[in-house]
Amino acid sequence: MVSIIKRRRLLQSAGMAVTATGAGLVFPGLHMAHAADAPKVKIALSNSYIGNKWRLEMENVYKAALQMEPYASQVEGSWYNSGNNVTEQSQQISNLIASEVDAILIDAASPVGLNGILRQATARGIVVVAFDSAVTEPSVLKVNISQYQLGRTLALWLAKKLNGRGNVIMVTGVAGTQVDEDRNRGADDVWKTYPGIKIVNRFTGMWDSSTAERNAAAVLPSLPQIDGIWCQGGTDGVLKAFIAADRPLPPTAGECENGFRKFMIGYMGHKVDGISIGSPPFLSVVSLELARRVLNKSYPKQNIDVPLTIVTSDQVKVGETVFPDLPDSFFADFTGSGPNAIVKLPVGAALNGTASGTLDVNLPLV
Repeated sequence: MVSIIKRRRLLQSAGMAVTATGAGLVFPGLHMAHAADAPKVKIALSNSYIGNKWRLEMENVYKAALQMEPYASQVEGSWYNSGNNVTEQSQQISNLIASEVDAILIDAASPVGLNGILRQATARGIVVVAFDSAVTEPSVLKVNISQYQLGRTLALWLAKKLNGRGNVIMVTGVAGTQVDEDRNRGADDVWKTYPGIKIVNRFTGMWDSSTAERNAAAVLPSLPQIDGIWCQGGTDGVLKAFIAADRPLPPTAGECENGFRKFMIGYMGHKVDGISIGSPPFLSVVSLELARRVLNKSYPKQNIDVPLTIVTSDQVKVGETVFPDLPDSFFADFTGSGPNAIVKLPVGAALNGTASGTLDVNLPLV
């Protein structure tokens, strides 16, 4: 009862209505997993942006994990979205601190803009884990791939594929995030070493297929021959814009959209020579497991580097790294593969957040 009263006062002070329903509470903008009778640790996900399918998938696998063991028995989970607004995300984190959560997982709207409030959280003993779009605050644990190496690897493959010469377009991500900055920097460091590569246009795709398709269609009429595509996200949308403009599909270095990988095996009468590397949506689940284990003192407070998974056109496999029956916008790296996979998830977890099948999370041995 004390916990419920605290939350009611917290949310009322933030101008949020609270409605009682049966044995639980419904908070507009806040979704909570039902708590069991046994004491649970409280872990909240603070997500800065929900405007693309990757973020939806990332939240889906987190929600599914909360319904599966060991989390169903041990974790009371919640999740927030802030509309890519630093001020709103900061306020949400402040509310979480006041509600005395045990851990906060954050996909941040800014690499530096939230450092102050996150420092307050860690100073109060809250475990904070940043993933995907990370933060620079040193007291925060980090779970991520190397976004710099992702951008660099895509660019290096493309430069070599073009023998160091040609016109390239760059499709960037959500401006202001660490992911966007790191990926662009990785690519730009490669272009500096290939003076024959000319970046003829750089525009955002917001890591979203429909946005990338729309923006590509807007710029293509004014562009010369395009010899290569470097794309942070929305890759399948860019390729569809090329098809609509009756342009050949050049070698493409892009993300892990299922539609892009369909083009890599042959799709819509076209086949593209490509490389696909992504930031896996299951980073939220790795972060959840790290927080859980740090809280129960079975794992040290340390960062986790998730290795890149690289798929080229001659490596893509139906049913493993591409799924012809699933939507184009689906991110095909929703789960790891192979005996050393850090996470294994059923497809339903990524599609709609349902808990069917089994979940395996294997943090690196320490």
